[in-house]
Amino acid sequence: MAIWVIFGVFMLISFLISSQLKSKFREYSQSQLNRGLTGKEVAEKMLKENGIYDVKVVSVEGELNDHYDPTKRTVNLSPEVYNKSSVASAAVAAHECGHAVQHVNAYSFLQMRSALVPIVSVTSKWIQWVLLAGIILVHTFPYLLLTGIIIFALTTLFSFITLPVEFDASRRALVWLNSAGLTSHESHHKAQDALKWAALTYVVAALSSLATLIYYILIYTGGRRND
Repeated sequence: MAIWVIFGVFMLISFLISSQLKSKFREYSQSQLNRGLTGKEVAEKMLKENGIYDVKVVSVEGELNDHYDPTKRTVNLSPEVYNKSSVASAAVAAHECGHAVQHVNAYSFLQMRSALVPIVSVTSKWIQWVLLAGIILVHTFPYLLLTGIIIFALTTLFSFITLPVEFDASRRALVWLNSAGLTSHESHHKAQDALKWAALTYVVAALSSLATLIYYILIYTGGRRND
């Protein structure tokens, strides 16, 4: 019962933050950007001014599906960001380029995160089944649950390593937008606010993962004490 309460609380918080993020994005999409550059042009300008010429800026389907792909060397922007000139599109485009700058500069947390991607991608497909079987067999075969906990801990670690990666990318984006003269005093605060709400989604995901990990650890230790 406790785990469902935990999931419920974090799902509610995640929903509220996601809703606020979409609301902020729609609001700041109506705010014009200095010089009238589209998200695509902002991204290309930031990459060029950071000496990055081997990364392409492309449009991908989906809403707020923007991301940097280090394997394909692409900054992937949703149509609303790619085509539109606004404070919101500039903030998102510059943030994703911030990841490209991290990549070029061998930012340590990004390197750690990238190293964990293959492991997390594989384990995420069956970790829940291992944990479920481990809970059922906690009194007869406790090490199965322990194995699941160790694997899940890697997922939690991945979530927390993601935080400085995202915060740093936003910091780089905001500094560059200001230095490039693309944001005024007012629009700079709007860009900062939009990226803040985006970052909070990662914070909630990390805390949710940690709470779940603690729950599984308590089940394991409780099962061991009762043996």
